[in-house]
Amino acid sequence: MKIISLITALLFINAAAFCQTEVKLFPDKLNVQPFTANALEPRIGVLFHVNNNELRLDIGNSLDLVKISPNKETNYSVGADFFTYTLLRGEKDFHFPVDAVDYLFGLNAGYRKTTDKGEYGARFRLSHISAHFVDGHFDFKNEIWRDNRNPRVYSREFLELMPFYRINDLRVYAGLTYIFHIDPAYLGKYNFQAGFDYFLKNRISEYVTPFVAYDIKLVKIRSYSAENTINAGIKFGHPQGRGFSLYYSYYSGMSIHGEYFDYRKSYNAIGFNLDL
Repeated sequence: MKIISLITALLFINAAAFCQTEVKLFPDKLNVQPFTANALEPRIGVLFHVNNNELRLDIGNSLDLVKISPNKETNYSVGADFFTYTLLRGEKDFHFPVDAVDYLFGLNAGYRKTTDKGEYGARFRLSHISAHFVDGHFDFKNEIWRDNRNPRVYSREFLELMPFYRINDLRVYAGLTYIFHIDPAYLGKYNFQAGFDYFLKNRISEYVTPFVAYDIKLVKIRSYSAENTINAGIKFGHPQGRGFSLYYSYYSGMSIHGEYFDYRKSYNAIGFNLDL
């Protein structure tokens, strides 16, 4: 009888724990917000280069398909990423020929834990990227590719793990990317990354928030080199949720566009973004 009573008690405890678990399909807020200065994040916006006639157009989304919360402090999520980041040129008569486009799609999983001292967690991604030149890169008059840069195969499939820790307005992170398949094959299979974003909440108002963010990524072409990104601006809306951002950005490093993977880029830019 004692064994039966013990089993019954355990079943009641497990049932009570399960009843406290909240499961949401398609929650309205991402469990792990995009890392502000990281180049490979879902965005809806434009980045206008100041020192040349190029601009970057981002169209895409990241969506949590399900969020599981065993308690108020702990959240797990599984979601999907689909987005493009496109290189365009500015020309007269408001023309913007599309030079190159990169596609990213994949799955992600998130973990976030809130404590009295802060918040910590991690995001995991399994993704594919492919890159392509577009008709804006072709010189139709002379029937050649611009700057004698012909299309080439570039694609990669990778695993990414990005742990983070947030205390008050500051979130810091560090991560590792393992590329298990890549063309061209001689490119490095490991990227190392770190950064932070700092949102100064309630300095101006609840829905107007200055921010600054920095990201550094070590990538290997023939040897390791650093990609540095600095963003600073104002976010209108929820500091850790949906809104609209106006910001300045500085980038230095190898091009993020796959067709230009071995070309070094450095630019200042002004951008706006519809934040997820």
